[in-house]
Amino acid sequence: MPFDRECLLFVIPLTIAALALFLFGWAKPAWALVGLVAFVLFFFRDPSRVIPEDEDLIVAPADGKVIRIDPSYQNDDFPDGAVCVSIFLSIFNVHVQRSPIAGTVANKKYHKGSFLAAWDHRASEDNENNLTIFDTAIGKVGVKQIAGLVARRVVTRVSVGQTLAKGEHIGLIRFGSRVDLILPRNVELISKMGDKVSGGSSVMARIPVKKP
Repeated sequence: MPFDRECLLFVIPLTIAALALFLFGWAKPAWALVGLVAFVLFFFRDPSRVIPEDEDLIVAPADGKVIRIDPSYQNDDFPDGAVCVSIFLSIFNVHVQRSPIAGTVANKKYHKGSFLAAWDHRASEDNENNLTIFDTAIGKVGVKQIAGLVARRVVTRVSVGQTLAKGEHIGLIRFGSRVDLILPRNVELISKMGDKVSGGSSVMARIPVKKP
């Protein structure tokens, strides 16, 4: 199974420390570090996903559980209103984020905020986050990576002007948090409260069929 390269920041020093402890004969703490390396690899796993080919389908940007659906989401970035679907990522979920729809990165906005628990709905606006806005065939679509009480590091690897296919990697959040998917109001929402979704493969919404 592939792993996100972010894991090297932890795996390399932990492995070196474990080897040093083994060399000095301190087996118990060395094995503890080996266990920690295994957990880090588990956390940073990046399994391949089957991306739905239907261009009308919008997929989940992250693994996790749908904890909020706001049909009247509105702020300066989405002044005409939008639908916001919030996904909570536990520490056991895959933490790579993916593009929910094909599009071009129009803007990236970093907000340095607080670190409320990810299930607190104030976290969407108040917590440290990075919002990526895509220009798509149906208008503006946003993916907001939100830090949490434990997750203190949001990694976004896309650039303004970059074109992404549906399901391509955006970045990741370290150690559990929350991702908001912001969609135009006219989409046909398929996700429901409590749904467990997989980034890049679970269908969240459908683009409405244009009337002739």
